Amino acid sequence: MKVFVAGATGVLGRALVLQLVARGHEVVGMTRSESKQDLVRSLGARPIVADALDPDAVAQAVASAEPQVVVHELTALSGKLSARDMRHPERSSVAIMTNRLRTEGTNHLLAAARAVGARRFLAQSFGAFRWARAGGPVLSEADPVDPNPPAAMRAALVGILHVERAVPSIEWGEGLVLRYGGFYGPGTAISLAPDAQLAAPIRKRLFPIIGDGGGVWSHVHIDDAAAATVAAVDRGQPGIYNIADDEPAPVREWLPVLASALGAKPPRRIPRWLGRLVAGETATLMMTEARGSTNEKAKRELGWTPRYASWRQGFAQGLG
Repeated sequence: MKVFVAGATGVLGRALVLQLVARGHEVVGMTRSESKQDLVRSLGARPIVADALDPDAVAQAVASAEPQVVVHELTALSGKLSARDMRHPERSSVAIMTNRLRTEGTNHLLAAARAVGARRFLAQSFGAFRWARAGGPVLSEADPVDPNPPAAMRAALVGILHVERAVPSIEWGEGLVLRYGGFYGPGTAISLAPDAQLAAPIRKRLFPIIGDGGGVWSHVHIDDAAAATVAAVDRGQPGIYNIADDEPAPVREWLPVLASALGAKPPRRIPRWLGRLVAGETATLMMTEARGSTNEKAKRELGWTPRYASWRQGFAQGLG
């Protein structure tokens, strides 16, 4: 099929384009940068340059590709998040731009896809951890999103909630939202690269376990996330799908294993009150109260099975 990938040069976009091409799809990859056209070509796709926040440019780009499927993988998360950004996510330029891409960018892509008669639209959401006031430590797609999340998290959820409401409700085609777990593997924030954004502070023991470390996270290898997306190009009813491995786990379990895989000493532990002071309320909530995500729906309905069923295996074998 003809597949249009917005965000083709991001870490997930690159892995996705490679797998789509390997499956025989004809891929057009959208990038905002003229200088990245050769990268798109090297992946086996045809590049097209457009700013996702320019509705006319997006309309022209999608019209020129005439895709049957549009895949929205646009974020600004390749930018560096500082400690200040974590303490005040509502002021982070990375979070602000990502929200725009998930609101305005989503609307522009949906309008363009509808205009060309695309039959399927896939969009990226976030599911490394969830917020809830009730229920157990692991949530399914049927569990509602917290209507009144902690104040520290509200700004970051604006774009996510827009995607999850707008895409599955389209009437002109099939809209699927892929709620990815936390990425790890080559090119991601958790990899063997010396400057990987999360790996670097873990090596320096600057990524402590806060409080009881009971916040549950879900992980997924970047290649497994791409494989699930390829599966969703062909299969699955409209709706939301959690794309994560089989083992959601509390921070106190997975973080020491990750530190060991990175050749680092065990992470320090600090009390919750100190975590609020040095890392901020957002990081403290992530470490102590977050819920994980079950992948049973994606495995059942997309026919997808992650190569790395657990982060235990993935951290040992898949970081490089």
